[in-house]
Amino acid sequence: MMMLRSCYRCLGRRGGGSDGLLWHSDLKPHASGDYSIAVVQANSNLEDQSQVFTSPSATYIGVYDGHGGPEASRFVNKHLFPFLHKFAMEQGGLSAEVIKKAFHATEEEFLRLVKRVLPVRPQIASVGSCCLLGAISNDVLYVANLGDSRAVLGRRVSVDSKHKVKVAAERLSTDHNVAVEEVRKEVEALHPDDSHIVVYTRGVWRIKGIIQVSRSIGDVYLKKPEFYRDPIFQQFGNPIPLKRPAMTAEPSVLSRKLRPQDLFLIFASDGLWEQLSDEAAVEIVFKNPRNGIAKRLVRAALQEAAKKREMRYDDIKNIEKGIRRHFHDDITVVVIYLDHHKNSLGGGRFKPNAIGCISAPVDIYSLNADEAEEDLFNPVS
Repeated sequence: MMMLRSCYRCLGRRGGGSDGLLWHSDLKPHASGDYSIAVVQANSNLEDQSQVFTSPSATYIGVYDGHGGPEASRFVNKHLFPFLHKFAMEQGGLSAEVIKKAFHATEEEFLRLVKRVLPVRPQIASVGSCCLLGAISNDVLYVANLGDSRAVLGRRVSVDSKHKVKVAAERLSTDHNVAVEEVRKEVEALHPDDSHIVVYTRGVWRIKGIIQVSRSIGDVYLKKPEFYRDPIFQQFGNPIPLKRPAMTAEPSVLSRKLRPQDLFLIFASDGLWEQLSDEAAVEIVFKNPRNGIAKRLVRAALQEAAKKREMRYDDIKNIEKGIRRHFHDDITVVVIYLDHHKNSLGGGRFKPNAIGCISAPVDIYSLNADEAEEDLFNPVS
């Protein structure tokens, strides 16, 4: 495994049909195909972060969907890949155990940051991030997940009587969201003495009436005993104080050998899946050209969001950040094409010694990553 260097900010394109809150990188090569990224900002501060690392031997994909603020997702964007590299080197390669260890180390490092920054930024105890990781190495795919971002595979399933290829959507990640009955029961089983651990409020199920996801990086006020009775937690008016952690940073990890019928992967934050089904997203990728495919998915999601409000797409894209959050969430999409079975290295464009790491902008509105990051991680009293 090659040396993992710090990610650089991708010189993608801002806008797209005059939408100043949309950023995209249309098509780039990785070791077994091509990939595309697109991000649209809805919050005042972009809470989604994403990155893709490429080398001749491996491809890594990260989608981090923050909540309560952008601090946790930006932190994961800086620390998860280096931890992954470190542990893979120590243990002789990638494995589910290496991935879990990298998640745990990222969580512990963020807790240290929280304790350091807490006196001047008390709200940091309530900041968290969903975390979706994909890794392809030696034709093995790993998908690790915390929260409700999602990885979906587009798989060739048959050829009909007219010799047309069909595609099926296969979900590879688990949604850790208490809207899912199985997840809700899992959380309730861990808190038999707390009848209010999951409550239905504001039209959805939430842990302690506060948060929908049950796994994340951060959210230490719902994980660490020293924060249970903190004013940050109590301000939500929970009926019964916590007796044990309500959330966890233990990822669900899937590994599988890639097969010739595996055509592409979609990694996206829940902003996409709130608007499009797995099947609809897979059909869009399957039926359209590769170039700009991630941007096409984002636009399809925005069109659905507009339709729900009986608006036009042009109306949505003219709404400012912050206000726009009332219409849709931040949306991040990474599409990874899988051409391994064709012995194609990035369509012949991926150089044998190429290595790099691309991150989407920290904030699309300003496109000033360094200044935004300095403001968040070097607080002043």
